[in-house]
Amino acid sequence: MDLRLKNRRALVMGASKGLGRSVADALAEEGAHLVISGRDQATLDAVCEELKARGAASAVGIVADVADGTQMDALAKGAQDAMGGVDILLQNHGGPPPGPALEVTEELLATWFQRIVLSPIRVANAVLPGMRAQKWGRIVNVGSTGMVQPLPNMVLSNTLRAALMGWMKTLSAEVALEGVTCNIVAPGAIRTDRSVETASGTARRQGKSVDEVIAERSKTIPAGRYGDPSEYGPMVAFLCSEQASYITGSILRVDGGVVRGW
Repeated sequence: MDLRLKNRRALVMGASKGLGRSVADALAEEGAHLVISGRDQATLDAVCEELKARGAASAVGIVADVADGTQMDALAKGAQDAMGGVDILLQNHGGPPPGPALEVTEELLATWFQRIVLSPIRVANAVLPGMRAQKWGRIVNVGSTGMVQPLPNMVLSNTLRAALMGWMKTLSAEVALEGVTCNIVAPGAIRTDRSVETASGTARRQGKSVDEVIAERSKTIPAGRYGDPSEYGPMVAFLCSEQASYITGSILRVDGGVVRGW
């Protein structure tokens, strides 16, 4: 299927690895122009060369840390300057540390509120005027199944991603008439550096190997395995397509069936 994304202009946050990279790969294969962000310029430059080899019309890397609001402003401006505007925004960031509700502190909440809620909104607010003026735009957020079924020992993620979900849902209704869609693609257990790191912590506490921990968790997933990042990016690319223009304010789960409700 031709998603009709050739020469569309996409800003993909946190695209040097993991789920952000899988989205950048999928958009590159559709012939989009790309600006990607991360925290290391050399890594971004290498990824950009790989994206162009996959078919990206162009690819530029900009160093930007979601912990710093001024860097988010610079990222949005840099993307617009590099591509002449932004048609597609993927909101992405590193995940917060695990922990129970009884131990969460105001300091942790404030720190991760900046990264999970404020920074994505800040970038979206910077690119939305252009999307609205041209009557076409796509905003997609890398969410979590914890948005709809809170995950044990993940209070920061459960709490703050839910806040961003509320903003996305509200925004979706406000800009739908202007051809801008807003959706969330919520991953379950996908084998990324973060999921392996989380499994490593569990393995150390339980005196097991990482593979043993992953195998045990896989038994709780109806699909019987962790997902691969390559199974995530194409779902985002579809939501960015012309064909998905009537889908907005929705959550698409890529989780192997782990969430038991609809």
